[in-house]
Amino acid sequence: MKITDVTCYPVWAGHRNFLFVVVDTDEGHYGVGESGLTGRELAVSGAIEHFKPLLVGQDPMRIEHIWQMLSRGGFFPHGKILGSAIAAVDIALWDIKGKALGLPVYDLFGGRVRDKVVCYCHLSGGHGTETEPLVQNAVEKAAEGWKFLRWGLPNEGGLLQPGRAIRQTVEQFSAIREAVGDVPELCFDVHTRLSPPEAISFCQQVMPYRPYFIEDPIRSESPQAFHLLRSKIDAPLAAGEQFCSKWEFRELIDHDLIDYARIDLCIAAGLTEGRKIAGWCEGHYIDIVVHNPLGPVSMAACLQFNLSIPNFAVQEQPQKPGTVLTDVVRNQPVWQDGYLLAPTAPGLGIEFDREAAAAHPFQMNELPHLRREDGSVTNW
Repeated sequence: MKITDVTCYPVWAGHRNFLFVVVDTDEGHYGVGESGLTGRELAVSGAIEHFKPLLVGQDPMRIEHIWQMLSRGGFFPHGKILGSAIAAVDIALWDIKGKALGLPVYDLFGGRVRDKVVCYCHLSGGHGTETEPLVQNAVEKAAEGWKFLRWGLPNEGGLLQPGRAIRQTVEQFSAIREAVGDVPELCFDVHTRLSPPEAISFCQQVMPYRPYFIEDPIRSESPQAFHLLRSKIDAPLAAGEQFCSKWEFRELIDHDLIDYARIDLCIAAGLTEGRKIAGWCEGHYIDIVVHNPLGPVSMAACLQFNLSIPNFAVQEQPQKPGTVLTDVVRNQPVWQDGYLLAPTAPGLGIEFDREAAAAHPFQMNELPHLRREDGSVTNW
């Protein structure tokens, strides 16, 4: 079997773009993957065009060999753009291999270690300043069966003032915990918006409300800064969604600076690299919380991954399956009472409709931008 073509499908979903990549073979098997570099889809598409001459004619079953070729073959180590491109190709190759062998991807990884995967949803208005609507949505989601809830540090339109945001969040934590009780678990995403002193103060204030984890409390560019956080706070920490390889995770894992690794399979070079990171984490008692704010192909890949790793904690799942691009990605995973159920179809277990994808053409779209009160740029 040989690869015959690689095609990008940047798809507009009504509120954002998703970038899907299809790899075709001469035996009729195709695989689909997804890139995770939201807001820079055209950059990843350009990387895929560079990869295409290298991929056509290759044996798609030699996944590790192809991964090494794409990651190291251009001399410069892959960063986030190339990592996202490698990820989409890598996920598609595992999809092909599963289809060719008639097995779900999790069976290629040694089989299931669990029968279903627990998920956390995003609360609507989850980065807003209002408490009452957030609490109402938390109660509704808990009643639907979600076992974990997530929201994030509030911003005032395009403005972020850390002191006010921290005070608003403490109020939200108190109100949500009072409304939902001890269950479900509460996950909170700072979204890299605070400085180390601000993050330390914030974590100390919300600890009475038992957060399951505090995610990305500070910027990701300097993982060594987590040494300071670890020495000052007791809150469980989660980080890693912006990392593109095992090497970027190294400081956090080797020094036990996080409790949960936020691997983004669609940025961190796919299932091949994701499993290496997860294995490394297992030796440090670090559990995996995949970063999955993406489309239905990412969801399917994350599900296969989480069904097969022993150190899984919870899967990010912003909303239930079957609510986004159901015409483009069919046979999406089944959600039941807070869990995604294990699929039985081969490969990723999904079907990709190319004509439907082409009917949702790419639209130029930029992620939000935040500023401080003095007009300076801050992280969104």
